[in-house]
Amino acid sequence: MVPAGESSYIRYEYKRSAHRSKGEVMNIGEVARASGVSTKMIRYYETIGLIPPADRSEAGYRNYGDNDVHTLRFIRRSRDLGFTVEQMADLLTLWRDRSRASSEVKKIALEHVEILERKAEELKAMSRTLKHLAANCHGDGRPDCPILDDLAAMATEPGKAPEPARFGPAGLEPVRNRRRA
Repeated sequence: MVPAGESSYIRYEYKRSAHRSKGEVMNIGEVARASGVSTKMIRYYETIGLIPPADRSEAGYRNYGDNDVHTLRFIRRSRDLGFTVEQMADLLTLWRDRSRASSEVKKIALEHVEILERKAEELKAMSRTLKHLAANCHGDGRPDCPILDDLAAMATEPGKAPEPARFGPAGLEPVRNRRRA
């Protein structure tokens, strides 16, 4: 197991023969389709050392095997469950270690559950706040809006810097740039 505070994913060392299978040789597009991981993410995972560098053909193209597909599916499922790259690296290490203790895997999973539950509570609190603000907004042609008033009050409160976004960008365009229907 990796000592607390250290990231294992950049320090992986692989024995090529241990991670490639004798089966079908696939290019990056084929392995992406078979694993459900985009070519961009496969290259990224290779760059950071989460997966070993691909074998190369004489023409320099990446070659992958069945074991690579299996590893990428493991990563994809881990990512779908919200594990960080560092956690995925630890899980991959444990997965590959046949003498591992399942208690280590369980510990990582339960720590992740705590984080997910905390985020879910934060999202519920945000939802309650927005529902309350929306319930107090007339939603008519008048300019007064308690939603905007609340946002502006938090932005101008002296001595208190706004907290950074917790869950990344919402992926929405600002209202001023949206086309009117």
